[in-house]
Amino acid sequence: MKRERTNADSRIQKNRPSRGYIYLVKNPSSNEMSICAWDSVLYPGTSVVAPTRYGLDLGVIVSAADQLGKSYEPGCDRPRSACFHAESCLPKEEREEVYSGEPEESLPSYSPEKDEDPCESCAGCNPPREPEEVDISGDVVWIDRLATPSDMSRYQEQSEKEDEAMRICREKIAHHKLDMKLVTAHFLLGEPKIIFFFTADVRVDFRELVKDLVSVFRIRIELRQIGVRDESRVLGGLAVCGRDYCCHSVTDKLNPVSIKMAKEQNLSLNSMKISGPCGRLLCCLSYEYDFYVEEKRNYPPEGSKLKVGYDLMKVHEVNILSKRIMLSGSEGRMLTIPQNAVFFNIDTKRWELDKEFANEFLSN
Repeated sequence: MKRERTNADSRIQKNRPSRGYIYLVKNPSSNEMSICAWDSVLYPGTSVVAPTRYGLDLGVIVSAADQLGKSYEPGCDRPRSACFHAESCLPKEEREEVYSGEPEESLPSYSPEKDEDPCESCAGCNPPREPEEVDISGDVVWIDRLATPSDMSRYQEQSEKEDEAMRICREKIAHHKLDMKLVTAHFLLGEPKIIFFFTADVRVDFRELVKDLVSVFRIRIELRQIGVRDESRVLGGLAVCGRDYCCHSVTDKLNPVSIKMAKEQNLSLNSMKISGPCGRLLCCLSYEYDFYVEEKRNYPPEGSKLKVGYDLMKVHEVNILSKRIMLSGSEGRMLTIPQNAVFFNIDTKRWELDKEFANEFLSN
């Protein structure tokens, strides 16, 4: 049966056109992202029926994916396009230069409402862009079809049944005395199957549980063991920053996070402050880690020595946000200098203090 289905999928894949549009599709039940192709232009928010790792299910178009995979340019701190709200911070001459000498009254202006994020409505930060048609390789999966009103109606009906399925499954788990925590249940839209997500500290033998569930629902049953980070990704919630979980609303990629990332960013190593509601290290620790590593190459490493006049001082702390370097000397002496006051001498292979800054500092 599985071989026949695979052959059928390959035949469908061969019948697909060689060019199409690539989209980022989000599964609303598991919050997983996938890259899918379609033969026409679709816009964010369009509901589709697309393949997932669990089977055919409802998906929502998030954005066009033909621009994904572009490498990060070191030192880039610009938005995707010119930020209109940042223009007002520039002098009049620079703004006119940006807009090719247009008069002052024609320059863009914006007055955001209270508690409103200006970048939400900024055409510079969120430029409208049509998807581009690209060559499609054989590895890209295709959207099965656009979701019809009947699909959406059936999806709503199945969502209402999931609470009852959860109740029945919990009763069966208690009856079999299994050491597992049921997270959620989901009916697939494109296939007659129910998926139960659960967490467990040990390996669980749920064969008898599956038999009981099949006798109740009379369709295929699949039990998926997930981790605590996956549980947060599926259920969602508010993080310590006050926004939705990153793994739930931003991305489904659970990248490894280490304590080294917190150390590199000079954050407190208190586990209560750098851990998320899932009990693991915050996913956002990995977002700025590469930037900190890149920026710290322009600073002397912490613990190294720097000669200031006739004193040899130790680099106590480096703050890349304020671009300041804190030095500690003998008898508890502390000194803070700007980042542009030091440079790396290639000949001596040491960090040194700029002579002009040193003369000005020592003369005061």
